[in-house]
Amino acid sequence: MPPPQKGKAPTKGAKQILVENAATVNFYRNMALGAASFYAVLTAALYYDSLTTGIIFLNVLILSINIGCYQMMRYISRPIYSDNTQLVDPGLDLNMEGGMGEHVKDIVILSSITHVLAVVSNYFWLLLLLLPIRALWLLWVNILGPWFFQEAPQDTEQDEKKKKRKMRRHHQ
Repeated sequence: MPPPQKGKAPTKGAKQILVENAATVNFYRNMALGAASFYAVLTAALYYDSLTTGIIFLNVLILSINIGCYQMMRYISRPIYSDNTQLVDPGLDLNMEGGMGEHVKDIVILSSITHVLAVVSNYFWLLLLLLPIRALWLLWVNILGPWFFQEAPQDTEQDEKKKKRKMRRHHQ
């Protein structure tokens, strides 16, 4: 095991981010298409007679989720070039830990797993309920919880001195 590096952690170059983003978008697009194709072929072959409106709706929902995630990944990782075709900004790094790309990739993974498992049983469609639960959890942890439970600002020494001076002037 190599010794830990000293100093600043290495950063990715713009071209490396650009290449990795393209590979990531293609990988997750192919994952979603593979899961949808797997479901469509097996359902058409084995369960065509038992298709209901609800099942068709859930398929359209998953396809919409995957299309939305694909478009989101393409949008947030869109590179910006200067007039002379120089790369100015490679876009948001989709593979950055804790970033927006990570959440979008998690959605594609969950929807693809749900699509594949739904071939076995329709109860696996319930896995889609994890999406709003996760969204509410992230909303609570990152926005609402800290907002509700933040401590009141503490008075500094200067604020205390100003209050005392004001009180003296007010009483005189």
